[in-house]
Amino acid sequence: MYTKKVMDHFLNPRNMGEIENPSCVGTVGNAKCGDIMRMYMDIDENGIIHDVKFKTFGCGAAVATSSIATELVKGKTVEEALKVTNKAVVDALDGLPPLKVHCSLLAEEAIHAALWDYAEKNGIKIEGLKKPKSDIHDEEEINKVSY
Repeated sequence: MYTKKVMDHFLNPRNMGEIENPSCVGTVGNAKCGDIMRMYMDIDENGIIHDVKFKTFGCGAAVATSSIATELVKGKTVEEALKVTNKAVVDALDGLPPLKVHCSLLAEEAIHAALWDYAEKNGIKIEGLKKPKSDIHDEEEINKVSY
């Protein structure tokens, strides 16, 4: 059963769409379930995320986790955005069914993928940022969900 917040973010997603000339774009997917998330960010010269949008192909939980993830990083610094975990995504939605928790990991990885693209484009290192996986499908990865 989905929470009211999950249903609200699925039926009324925030920040859906594309940013024209974004600072960075991150795309991740899950080959097993078919979900694909793409996150666009506009980051200023001080490292603050002024705008963030997403496009997601997937189930209602994938759309909801993408939507809430954009709200969690908008207005934050790059370093603060890096600290948004799949647990923070799940908590912000008041929970997800166990079979859909992997969507929160996709949201976390989409943030990291966008930040990785930002770092690459700007020739900078973001402390704690590791190269994200573009395909989250291994059982081992799903079991790493930190919730």
